[in-house]
Amino acid sequence: MTKLSVITINYNDKIGLEKTINSVVNQTNTAFEFIIIDGGSTDGSIEIIETYKNKLTYWISEKDTGVFNAMNKGIKVAKGEFLIFMNSGDVFHNQEVINEVLPLLQSDIQIFYGNNYKVSPTSKRLKTYPEKLSFSFFYSSSLNHQASFIKRQLFFDSFLYNETYKIASDWEFFVYNICYKNVPYKYINKTIADYDFTGISSSEKFSKLFETEKQQAMERFFPTFVNDYKNISELNSKRFQQFLHIKNYKWAFKILKTTQSFLLVFLPKFKAQS
Repeated sequence: MTKLSVITINYNDKIGLEKTINSVVNQTNTAFEFIIIDGGSTDGSIEIIETYKNKLTYWISEKDTGVFNAMNKGIKVAKGEFLIFMNSGDVFHNQEVINEVLPLLQSDIQIFYGNNYKVSPTSKRLKTYPEKLSFSFFYSSSLNHQASFIKRQLFFDSFLYNETYKIASDWEFFVYNICYKNVPYKYINKTIADYDFTGISSSEKFSKLFETEKQQAMERFFPTFVNDYKNISELNSKRFQQFLHIKNYKWAFKILKTTQSFLLVFLPKFKAQS
């Protein structure tokens, strides 16, 4: 059985696609299958794929209903025990990644995850992860599929990516399997990918939609935690972080408490939550 399938999703991003393909085919260890799912591109992406078709295990170009529909197509045709999604514009951090990771992929672990760089035209920031994942971690963060090796069977034991979401399907998949099903996972302390963090991924519209979809996932799988989720979101807000910063300075915190006491005089009586 093939140990690993690398799946690339593309739609009208021929420059990013070729960048990703080069990253994959130039790995020093090529003991994996390489799958490209194209959404019916018209920008020359097909010509790029044709150029590299001898390096591909499988490819298709047809219309889909979105990125997660395309990723699910990849899951269904993959033969690897583990899958990693390296979509157009994303690249392996270096040529040795697969060579170093393949020996670490144990069959009794469902999800392996490593570090990644978030790359934009103006910055490159390393994102690292804790060895132990908790529900609170997923309140404000997630794993990146570009740096995660997921056992293929897990998608069929739980569910494929939710195609009704535009953004948060991988977040839902991770939080459900790790926090709800408690599947075995393991941290790989290596940088796996350079993640293309441009376009919609860095926009305010993206952030709002992501939060909306996360809320829907919470209501679906963790309905009793929904209010707590809202409270944690407030505790993670910039305003609360500023409050904690002020608290570090006695004189500033004293002024803040005095102002707070003054304002409370003019407000209905405060009742602490039990």
